[in-house]
Amino acid sequence: MNQDYIKPDNWSIIEEGFDAESVKSSESLFSIGNGAMGQRANFEETYTGETFQGSYIAGIYYPDKTKVGWWKNGYPEYFAKVLNAPNWIGINIEINGEILDLAKCKSVANFRRELNMKEGIYYRSFEATLQNGTQVVAKITRFLSLDLDELGIINFEITPLNGDAKIVYKPYLDAGVQNEDANWEEKFWEPLDVAHSGNEAFVTARTFKTHFTATTFMHNTILLESNNLNYAPSEVTKTSDRIEFSYEVTVAKGQTSAIQKLGGYTVSLNHQDTISAAKKVIAQGLEIGYLKLAENQKQAWSKIWEMSDITIDGDVKAQQGIRFNIYQLNQTYLGKDSRLNIGPKGFTGEKYGGSTYWDTEAYCIPFYMATKDQQVARNLLTYRYNQLDKAIENAAKLGFTNGAALYPMVTMNGEECHNEWEITFEEIHRNGAIAFAIFNYFRYTGDYSYIPEKGLEVLIGIARFWHQRATYSTHKNQYVILGVTGPNEYENNVNNNFYTNYLAKWCIDYAVEQINKVEKEYASDFARIMSKVNLDTAEISHWKAVADNMYFPYSEELGIYLQQDGFLDKELVKVHDLDRSQRPINQKWSWDRILRSPYIKQADTLQGFYFFEDHFTKEELEKHFNFYEPFTVHESSLSPCVHSIQAAVLDKMEMAYTFYLRTSRLDLDDYNKEVEEGCHITSMAGTWMSIVEGFGGMRVKNDTLHFEPKIPKEWQGYSFKINFRNQIVKVVVNQNETLFSLDGTQAIKVVVKGKEIQVEPNSLVKV
Repeated sequence: MNQDYIKPDNWSIIEEGFDAESVKSSESLFSIGNGAMGQRANFEETYTGETFQGSYIAGIYYPDKTKVGWWKNGYPEYFAKVLNAPNWIGINIEINGEILDLAKCKSVANFRRELNMKEGIYYRSFEATLQNGTQVVAKITRFLSLDLDELGIINFEITPLNGDAKIVYKPYLDAGVQNEDANWEEKFWEPLDVAHSGNEAFVTARTFKTHFTATTFMHNTILLESNNLNYAPSEVTKTSDRIEFSYEVTVAKGQTSAIQKLGGYTVSLNHQDTISAAKKVIAQGLEIGYLKLAENQKQAWSKIWEMSDITIDGDVKAQQGIRFNIYQLNQTYLGKDSRLNIGPKGFTGEKYGGSTYWDTEAYCIPFYMATKDQQVARNLLTYRYNQLDKAIENAAKLGFTNGAALYPMVTMNGEECHNEWEITFEEIHRNGAIAFAIFNYFRYTGDYSYIPEKGLEVLIGIARFWHQRATYSTHKNQYVILGVTGPNEYENNVNNNFYTNYLAKWCIDYAVEQINKVEKEYASDFARIMSKVNLDTAEISHWKAVADNMYFPYSEELGIYLQQDGFLDKELVKVHDLDRSQRPINQKWSWDRILRSPYIKQADTLQGFYFFEDHFTKEELEKHFNFYEPFTVHESSLSPCVHSIQAAVLDKMEMAYTFYLRTSRLDLDDYNKEVEEGCHITSMAGTWMSIVEGFGGMRVKNDTLHFEPKIPKEWQGYSFKINFRNQIVKVVVNQNETLFSLDGTQAIKVVVKGKEIQVEPNSLVKV
């Protein structure tokens, strides 16, 4: 059974009733972020129950020494850790001499938390009876400002219910934090300075090895019945890495006291003097004030939703799911800084480390291209260009030469830092996703300038890698690619993974095509690039020899491409014949058993059919879908979205809808039994794709938008917007018709179910 405690709601994630068993899961689901920092929904007050503490700063990491039993040549020296940052949210609270701790209260009633996604604000409230008999109501509001992205705000209110109360608020900053997943149980922060003045405090710490400096700051205001008491701390307690203030307030029965805490981080990535920067952020926050900061937050999120929202009529769980996914994507990455990327867990947990996987190129870029300015997607491409030298170094460590580039599976700075050999050395298909994103960016935006300016160098490095990675088989008289792991990580060290081989051929062909185009149309760029990479026609002809004679495993009997050479040698028991008690197999089976099984973690051969849909007929897609999907366990978060899109193409609408619900509610319903470790952020872009590309059938062909709109029977209608070449197209799909409108300056032609229509600005076209 999936978890089912999140209340259905169109705009909010809601939990009602306190359950200690759900705390860590809710810490993930109710997490908040603003692109620059984020945090799990840990309680501000003391909590001695099981919890997973986590606050994170974008771009800050630590190279944790790789821990392996047998070191292999080419192995990454470290695994990048998304660091648990110093804690600024903490507020210990004493009420009539007893520490407020929900794990130790006599009773907790009317517990409720709500992540209001429309506003970008997190609310929590409860009634607690302490062991000393004091009864209180607490109401907490917290958000991370989008406008001032180094600032967070907490408003913590307490009302005594059954008598007067002496309340002591003890807000603190703590840099003595650790990561849950540290290989060597070490601390990653070196404290440098602890300072305070009035109601402000600053803890400055520096990461070991990478030497990022961060000042964690706070400012506190104590209120009674909404009036500022202008209190200074009555006591200050500090150590080398922690500081705590004390404020004592006497509160009459029925009165409400509150602490308003401003906090956050200023980091050396952006400031030379992080303490001065922190003081400036505090001053800005105080000048604006709590109420206006909250109002500004609502307005900032309103602008985001104006473009990125998807509406679904008649299905609250489906609506809640897609908005949760869109919300998490936007609070993880807003595209302001090309040094940043989209981590698989975003700001919700530590698992996977690193900030960048191939997920960005395969899943996230389509979302950001269509819901933001194209510069955001271009920034993501530029991120990879800026790390090309490191990709060449990564390939050289594995023995490749002549500028061959192998982009890392996991990275913070361009170096490979994934510490599982079957991934680091073998899951090389990631290189193809980098190249495909360049193609996809031009196809969608029409902005070719990126290729001669930056992209072509990336394509050349990738083509060189594939040329060298292929092996000529005298037995087959074709080129093969041996010892790989495809997207299906439940097979390692296999030969001739179809998806990998197909990508390799395509990457070479596409690189050659772009070289020829740049030579003809961008002569100065061509000369600069050829001189820089030292490429000549003889080398290109060697590439082409590989691409033109690439081997693809194929079964004549079944009429399908094989996932890899030995796939049909397996015991082909379909998933529906597998006992439910054995699922998920990655938690129930040994790795040996998994590797010998036919079970597919995520779309593999079908991933190739997704990327290169126009290379195959619908009949070919259906044959491959019908063969591979029954063996797919969908134990990767990236799996359901691709299958939902392809099921919609094939008019398997019940299946498409089921997969949509799974991808959209993967974390809300905890399908994979692991949400307490964090949410699956990058796969959330696939949820958006499931609607826009799946049910909406959106494609770009020959510079023109195409749609094949379909609608699940469970829905009355749905709508979405896309920014296509600076023209905002809104699509509304109902059970009986599809409506198109345009917010732009000139008419746009779109093709709907094969028929070309013209949409004029500020008009409505029914189809």
